Amino acid sequence: MIKMNINELLEKNGKSKYWLCQNMNITTRNLNRIIRGETTSISFKYIEKLCELLKCTPNDLFEIKYSSNIINKNTKIEV
Repeated sequence: MIKMNINELLEKNGKSKYWLCQNMNITTRNLNRIIRGETTSISFKYIEKLCELLKCTPNDLFEIKYSSNIINKNTKIEV
């Protein structure tokens, strides 16, 4: 699962969701859907604008959370 670090970056920059919505010209509802991972895609245009406004890189913006069901190929399984 991909997690967006928008809330953390807003806090780091001392900005609010309202400020971000105003500067990105999107609704609070749509921003919250992006933050909660309830959207299936996000355009490069929005990623670029988020990075510009939050003074970050895409690496700062996204975090991958792996499911506990996924086994790393280096994990040893004893039988």
